[in-house]
Amino acid sequence: MDGSKSRIASVFLGVIFIGCQPSATPPDLLKTQRESLEKAKAVDGQLQKKAEEDRKAIDDAQR
Repeated sequence: MDGSKSRIASVFLGVIFIGCQPSATPPDLLKTQRESLEKAKAVDGQLQKKAEEDRKAIDDAQR
């Protein structure tokens, strides 16, 4: 009976120590948001460049 109690205690302590170990690295939750922001910045730059070209073309056409 005493051996089974010590075995149960050993298993219990083993489970506690295994449960306390840190898990695998957490996922990068903001990675997709950062990637989307970078894409949006690139598109914004392209749109601003195109708008400037269009304004210049309109100004040139009016002269």
